Amino acid sequence: MNTEQARFNMIEQQIRPWNVLDPSVLSLLAVVRREDFVPAEHRSLAFMDVEVPLGAGQSMLPPRVEARILQEMQFQRHEKVLEIGTGSGYMAALLGHKVQAVHTLETDPGLAAKATENLRRAGAVNVTVHQQDGAAGLAAEAPFDAIVMSGSVAEVPQALLEQLKVGGRLFAIVGSEPVMVAQIITRTAEHSFVARAIFDTVAQRLVGFAEPKAFSF
Repeated sequence: MNTEQARFNMIEQQIRPWNVLDPSVLSLLAVVRREDFVPAEHRSLAFMDVEVPLGAGQSMLPPRVEARILQEMQFQRHEKVLEIGTGSGYMAALLGHKVQAVHTLETDPGLAAKATENLRRAGAVNVTVHQQDGAAGLAAEAPFDAIVMSGSVAEVPQALLEQLKVGGRLFAIVGSEPVMVAQIITRTAEHSFVARAIFDTVAQRLVGFAEPKAFSF
């Protein structure tokens, strides 16, 4: 595989056509080596428009979704960000280039260890991996300027919303198959939150988040 050609094709054929036109995002995707965060057995999938399996029932989001998150959230250099669902560490590495500090939570010990190593090799010195359940967030480091949920949930836990600064925003893919909606939820005041739908998609569930209770008759 011609890696650089595959990376170029990913950006030009998947990401640009999905309305990702921010030059800073496109240049970042060209620099951070996605293939270094993909398990060796799935390296051929590194630049494809698919979720890449990571084991432990988890996967990487498709590149175009990662790119839209970076563009729509409009991260700033001074910000502190929480990521839920570290996976291989790729999204955390991208975030690390955009913001001041990233804390990322991974429930699976094996993935947390691998992500830590991937991020070390990538020189992501401002990213900290925490091996713990993501549903409760990271109160010790709150409040955050932004929170990114790197997978889908039935609903966003209030505990995570409460860890946003006023003016802070949270990205989540919310719903159940076949209909899920990517949203940005902004904390507009102490007890006020506004959600904005960004795009429709389907993504694998984050581990450890409650499913809605089924109706019984």
